[in-house]
Amino acid sequence: MEILWTTLDFALKGLIVFLVTAASAAFVFAAARRRRVHLPQLEVRALNRRLDALGDGLRSAMMDRKAYRAMVKQRRAEKAKAEKPKAKVYVLEFDGDILATQVERMREEVTAIVTVATPDDEVVVKVESGGGAVPHYGLAAAQLQRLRDRKIKVTACIDRVAASGGYLMACVADTIVAAPFAVIGSIGVVAQIPNVHRLLKKHDIDVEEITAGKFKRTISVVGEITPQGRAKLKEQLEETHVLFKDFVKQHRPQLDLEKVATGEYWLATTAKELGLVDALGTSDDYLLQRAKDAEVFKVTFRSEKPWRDRLGRFAAKALLEWLVPLKGSY
Repeated sequence: MEILWTTLDFALKGLIVFLVTAASAAFVFAAARRRRVHLPQLEVRALNRRLDALGDGLRSAMMDRKAYRAMVKQRRAEKAKAEKPKAKVYVLEFDGDILATQVERMREEVTAIVTVATPDDEVVVKVESGGGAVPHYGLAAAQLQRLRDRKIKVTACIDRVAASGGYLMACVADTIVAAPFAVIGSIGVVAQIPNVHRLLKKHDIDVEEITAGKFKRTISVVGEITPQGRAKLKEQLEETHVLFKDFVKQHRPQLDLEKVATGEYWLATTAKELGLVDALGTSDDYLLQRAKDAEVFKVTFRSEKPWRDRLGRFAAKALLEWLVPLKGSY
């Protein structure tokens, strides 16, 4: 029995030493992570090589080994003989949410491109968005305008949807290419505001909403909706709509705004007839064509953030997405 107790005592002491060591290591690791500098990264991928690899994967299966090697050798020789450097095509992806949060990433990508691109180059933006908050998408469109101001050609490719704020971005481009069944348009402004004033009043709950300024709050969640407040909000939405239409008209002067700026949306086949898009096709086909005479690069800005920052941003984003309809959106 004494041997058993001695063994258990030894095992317990060993466990305590292990736990203390593990806790110390965890503390040191956590401290090091707190001191770690989270640097942003710009990822650049050469899409020509990827496209060649996809084709080669199929060719190698269909051709005999000798013919395949001869084809690869000939292609390398042709590339080596190329006298004039190919133009560059930079590909950006914008997958928009209601707050256009990817604009933070896109502004860095655009900044990187404008430092090296020339008027002979092109930027292809793959836009995917159903719209959202007015100032956020206004900033996203302004980022693309930075390219146009430097005489860099911009092409917007829409595979599924570019509506409202998404179309605000796309219309900045020199050329808009859309897949036949992509959703295009929705040139309008909307504000959706839940109001619980009558519910609170029914249950004898008072909420004080104190403002300075006649129209500091036109319509709010808890305040009483007045005819004056409703009229003022409608006026503000109309003013924003006029700015939206003027912006679209500036970039696509051929459009009949009375016909297309009604808030409606169309499939790309109809949108092309209306002048909202220039050509029908997928982004895949467009880039495949450009890769024949240009070097194509996908540019992605990634900012490494601690998990605490990501969690905080997720919570803030969820809250703002609930509140943003109060301010109006494209």
